[in-house]
Amino acid sequence: MTKLNRRTILKLIGFAATGTLAVRNDILELANAESLETLYDIPIKGSVRVLHTTDTHAQLLPVYYREPNVNLGVGEAKGQLPHLVGRALLDRAGIEPGSIESYAYTNLDFETNARKYGRMGGFAQIKTLLDRMRAQAGGIENTLTMDGGDLWQGSATALWTRGVDMVDASNLLDVNIMTGHWEFTYHEEEFLANLKRFKGEFLSQNIRIKEDSLFDDSYFEMTDRYGGLGLFDEDEGIAFKPYTSRVIAGRKICVIGQAFPRTANANPQGFFPDWSFGIREEEMIALVHTIQETEAPDAIILLSHNGMDVDLKLASRVNGIDAIFGGHTHDGVPVPINVTTPDGGTCMVTNAGTNGKFVGVMDFDIDEGEVKGMQYHLVPVFEKLLDADPGVASFISTLRGQAYDDQVIESRAEAFEVNPLRLGRKYDAILTEKLAKSDRVLFRRGNFMGTWDQLICDAIRHEYGADISLSPGFRWGTSVLSGEWITMEDVMTQTAMTYGETYVQDMTGENLLTVLESVADNLFDPDPYFQSGGDMVRGVDFQRHGK
Repeated sequence: MTKLNRRTILKLIGFAATGTLAVRNDILELANAESLETLYDIPIKGSVRVLHTTDTHAQLLPVYYREPNVNLGVGEAKGQLPHLVGRALLDRAGIEPGSIESYAYTNLDFETNARKYGRMGGFAQIKTLLDRMRAQAGGIENTLTMDGGDLWQGSATALWTRGVDMVDASNLLDVNIMTGHWEFTYHEEEFLANLKRFKGEFLSQNIRIKEDSLFDDSYFEMTDRYGGLGLFDEDEGIAFKPYTSRVIAGRKICVIGQAFPRTANANPQGFFPDWSFGIREEEMIALVHTIQETEAPDAIILLSHNGMDVDLKLASRVNGIDAIFGGHTHDGVPVPINVTTPDGGTCMVTNAGTNGKFVGVMDFDIDEGEVKGMQYHLVPVFEKLLDADPGVASFISTLRGQAYDDQVIESRAEAFEVNPLRLGRKYDAILTEKLAKSDRVLFRRGNFMGTWDQLICDAIRHEYGADISLSPGFRWGTSVLSGEWITMEDVMTQTAMTYGETYVQDMTGENLLTVLESVADNLFDPDPYFQSGGDMVRGVDFQRHGK
């Protein structure tokens, strides 16, 4: 262990006094001196602090999450962030191998470090960290808290409550602004109901109302039920508010929202039949110009669910955006990327990882209507270093200990043949059921394989007597350490979606090759604007099974 100096020990005592850092007997073993001196002690540099979470996928509790060992970049992205993993990422970010940050950002020695440093994320811990970052900025009035989407999907309780539990959790975190992706995989009207329940603003400049829907009275009747949500501008066919202006610490900050542009390609359109999606670069350029002309903002930022490669390209083609807070591709990128804009300016592009592992913290130094500087930190959320916020912890305990908000769930659960509410069972009793012990680390994220998906494919093949089994390359899903029990909750973190089905069909080798090549083309197109996201479709190991 790195020797701790006197200043670090005094800081630990100070942190404990604030109640934001849990001091246990083993705390001095958790991190080296350099980590502890900077990890959660980040006084504001400037006047405005923006806090950013993304892709938590409804993981309310702390989790294990193994970062990928393969993340291919193609074309100009080859060998560049965010496509650096392992030692290459540590070298690029200046992070010491074997440190607590190395555990947060890479798969290196994952199992050993996971047992040493513990789980990450958890909404109660995130709340504690957010409040600490707000206090260090001089108060919540000097901060803006944003979430990049994939917030309301990914767990059993989110599926069973149709996202209601996560809307309430978002409100507890004091999320001011969000955009979305998997949020749209609840039915369209459920999504609007969730937006109405959400206390912040939902933004998206790139969702349009389909022309047929603008001539359909039923669409207007639906939006009327939710106070006009889904009908921001009838004349232009704009479904949601494209941007918002906030005065933070006396500075005007304009935030543009960008939902996942390939939602209609990646998810069933039947869930959102009235809306179309796209990158809409030209509309973005025009919108930024309008904001500059009409708002005279001190800074313009983009809250994006494009994926980082798309954000990097967009930043190089649009003038006037000071920073992009990105999501979708689940990249925990410890250092921001400065992109030169067409007019010679700079846009700082960031991405804040997944599953609640990180909180992005960016400070803006603004003077005389101009951004003089930006300082960014991607802050890991360690369960062992952050106390659970009592209010959020109580909310989670209540959620899991009883059927949640029965009236709301009953009104939304008609599509489910089996629902915990109808069975009279509490969520926690279902989720803690032990199914089997894992003989290896189970993980999902990786361009071409994940042991969780291999387990799922093997199980499907066994159940249906199939020669081959395939599953989508979803990026969401947590990890299980070897020797630990696999619970129903673990299974649901890999499968909790509204449209999951299994089916058997005959396929020729040519059909199979066409499917694999088509998926690969969508994932690894050299032009980021044509990439669909996700990882390669998963399949059983053909050679291992003699097929």
